[in-house]
Amino acid sequence: MSDNVAVTVDDLGLRPLSARSVVLSLLLGAHPPELPARDLVLAADVLGISEATLRVALTRMAAAGDLTRTGTVYRLSDRLIERQRRQDEAIHPSTRPWHGDWEMAVVTAVGRPAADRADLRATLSALRLAELREGVWTRPANLRRAWPTELDSLVTRFTSRLEGEPGTLVDALWNLPAWADRARALHDHFHTTTDDPARRITAAAAIVRHLLADPVLPEAMRPADWPADTLRTAYATYQSELIHLANLTWHAS
Repeated sequence: MSDNVAVTVDDLGLRPLSARSVVLSLLLGAHPPELPARDLVLAADVLGISEATLRVALTRMAAAGDLTRTGTVYRLSDRLIERQRRQDEAIHPSTRPWHGDWEMAVVTAVGRPAADRADLRATLSALRLAELREGVWTRPANLRRAWPTELDSLVTRFTSRLEGEPGTLVDALWNLPAWADRARALHDHFHTTTDDPARRITAAAAIVRHLLADPVLPEAMRPADWPADTLRTAYATYQSELIHLANLTWHAS
């Protein structure tokens, strides 16, 4: 979508969260990422999910390795704790001054199964790199983040410099108007759901997903009125609300 076309609520495609998604939203927002079953049940009830449905979801998630259980306390598995770290970075990305350098990652592994290639693409996207051409990923070198060591055998990394203005390359790598359109629509929708906890948590979850796709470009490369910070502020405010939902007792980090 271009910045000349308004994004409507229907365009957002938001659907009520399942019991599993509610559990994940609650635990991903908890620091440490653990809660007693009783608190999860109370919160789910406020969100319109019955205790029976919630407990079935907890049992299935524990069996699938999404959660661990100690007594009556459920905790995110190590795999999902990594997802929480990425979510936290989406809300509070760590940047550094940009001096014109670009990160480049070139995929050098060959002959890998399609599923492994798809996983690698997802990992590089999660690192906020964009694909310039097949197997060549890049972005401005303005982020502070850990580089997964498991990628060392799959890609070769470079630092490069771009001749000329970066605007054309940025436009080729990211659809910034479409991202901004959706960000503004999510922000507006979120602020019209103040009386419905179930709709608010659904909108908040969509905000997190959208922030994960923010390229976090240097300020000089962002379009005017870039809405990312406004969206981050909205979600950060909601985290405090989520903590108090149904008198939950965890502490925010």
